[in-house]
Amino acid sequence: MNTSIYIAKRYLFSRKKMHAINIISGISMLGVFVGSAALIIILSVFNGFEKVILALYNNFTPELKIEPAIGKTFDPNTPYLKQLAHDPALFSYTQALEEKALIRYGDRQFIGTVRGVSNDFLKNKQLDSTIQNGSFTLNAGTVPYAVIGATVQNSLGVNINDQLSHLQIYSPRRKTVNSINPEDEFIRLPISVSGIFAIQQDFDGLVIAPLSFTRDLLDEPVEISSLELNFKPRTNIDKQQQEIQNKLGKNFLVKNRYEQNTELYKTLNYERWFTFLILTFVLIIAIFNIIGSLTMLVLDKRKDIAILTSLGAGKPLIQGIFFFEGMLISITGCIAGIIVGLVFCVLQQQFGLIKMGSALMVIDAYPVDIKFTDFILVFLTVTGIAVIASGISARLSVKGLDEIKQDL
Repeated sequence: MNTSIYIAKRYLFSRKKMHAINIISGISMLGVFVGSAALIIILSVFNGFEKVILALYNNFTPELKIEPAIGKTFDPNTPYLKQLAHDPALFSYTQALEEKALIRYGDRQFIGTVRGVSNDFLKNKQLDSTIQNGSFTLNAGTVPYAVIGATVQNSLGVNINDQLSHLQIYSPRRKTVNSINPEDEFIRLPISVSGIFAIQQDFDGLVIAPLSFTRDLLDEPVEISSLELNFKPRTNIDKQQQEIQNKLGKNFLVKNRYEQNTELYKTLNYERWFTFLILTFVLIIAIFNIIGSLTMLVLDKRKDIAILTSLGAGKPLIQGIFFFEGMLISITGCIAGIIVGLVFCVLQQQFGLIKMGSALMVIDAYPVDIKFTDFILVFLTVTGIAVIASGISARLSVKGLDEIKQDL
């Protein structure tokens, strides 16, 4: 074993009675332990929130979305798009038509987005998990129904149990009508509400309705706003995206989930890294306490240092002792913190120890998603900071070496 490491271990894990130096070193180790555990737990919780949010978004966000590069609508009846509809790799092929509209319920009104979808939209079995009240029903026989977002419901005060009251949806006519009555300038269609969903503000202003209803409302018999494609498991989405984009050319945009929700992914990523940086600063303060601990250890071990130098130990050996002492304090605290953080995260996953409150419908406990890369990141962060702090302490340890020799 390296002499410097051996002596450093003896100083740190001495079985003799506790001294003030040992207590200070223990406090430094405790700081690293708490910081490392906190980093693991908070990063895992952020991973959990990201997973939950993206899962909710993915209920309304297809794996690939085809939109026109210019304009708002396009004709889906081209030969290639018809052929694409029968691709064996597809799980669902949804035609969507959406537009802003005036929505009235009783004496209240709201400007929202009406999205008409074809039947394949309902193949997503996770849609029911977004429902707060009612069910995700768009057709009952020949009768169309709408499912509205929580923002629409809060603005209009919709009661889905009142079968006599309907949403009245207004959309401007495409053809000009000369009439004294302003309402003649709009197409107005009533529709009953079957359910209320809640995801996030970007989606909660939607009214989901059958495609046929939306075509009548917008007076758009052929064209659509987008094609939403979901694929069977183990399909290479990137390859499919590139292939479809090449076939469609520059007149269309084929977007994956990241490209459809760029701001969301950026926000989640920024929040994660800002939190990591803040906790890293706390960890830096904890680890740099080691400098103070080692400085006091140098003063306490002046006699030992003098004896070692008299026996022929050079500056590299003395520096090595205090460098490895600092590294041992940091690595021991880090590994213990990582283990405790992992145990806590597993317990939170299994038993939901920390609750978020009964008012939240989607999840009742803080979600946790454990990623191996987080453990590597925390360990490397602690090691990097510890190398710097221990290096500074090691250099300070030999500054007064000549004076120490004279004292002996």
